[in-house]
Amino acid sequence: MVLQFNSDGSMKTPKSVSEKVDNTNKAKKVEVVSEKQSTTNPVVEIDCVSCKHGKSYFWTMQTRSGDESETKFYKCLKCNHTWRVYK
Repeated sequence: MVLQFNSDGSMKTPKSVSEKVDNTNKAKKVEVVSEKQSTTNPVVEIDCVSCKHGKSYFWTMQTRSGDESETKFYKCLKCNHTWRVYK
């Protein structure tokens, strides 16, 4: 259900939704993904400082004052070691 609002900010009354359900389809395969595997961070080619594996996840975060550059964090795909780089 999607909430919709009128121009005055009041919520519109939801319309009833009906849907024909077809139970003849076979059940679809559902794959369970652990939290460890469900990252949305990009993978970059950089050597892990711990195990020297060549690929890591990476993200940035503002950890110092606003006039300084962001801090880059890396997490190794193999050993999960996390380190940061200030530049």
